[in-house]
Amino acid sequence: MPASSPAQIHRLFQEAFNRGDVEALAALYEPDAVLVLGDKEVEGRDSIRQIFESLVARQGRMILGTRAIVASDLGLALLHGDWVIEYPTGTGPDVATQGLSTEVVRQQPDGTWLFVIDSPRTPQAPDR
Repeated sequence: MPASSPAQIHRLFQEAFNRGDVEALAALYEPDAVLVLGDKEVEGRDSIRQIFESLVARQGRMILGTRAIVASDLGLALLHGDWVIEYPTGTGPDVATQGLSTEVVRQQPDGTWLFVIDSPRTPQAPDR
């Protein structure tokens, strides 16, 4: 199911992640979207799909909340979210991971919204 508004895309992402539905996750991205993973950028829906295959294999449960949405009349929106993924014990080094995300989504010709840029780990300002 595609997102009919920027506000809906986080909920759809969370639901697909929790189902382990890699195809539904990848379908939320434009064909040439960028996923920012620290110092590395992954480009293209097929490459993004491969990243999600390894993530959902650990069978984590995600809670994703939308902190803010800034939309423009140009068919673009900036989203900020906070997320937590809890993994079953024994599936890797982390029992849980969390972060703040920043994403750009764009309205498609059919009115739906897809990720253009997804940065799940927004850099934090150093403590002063």
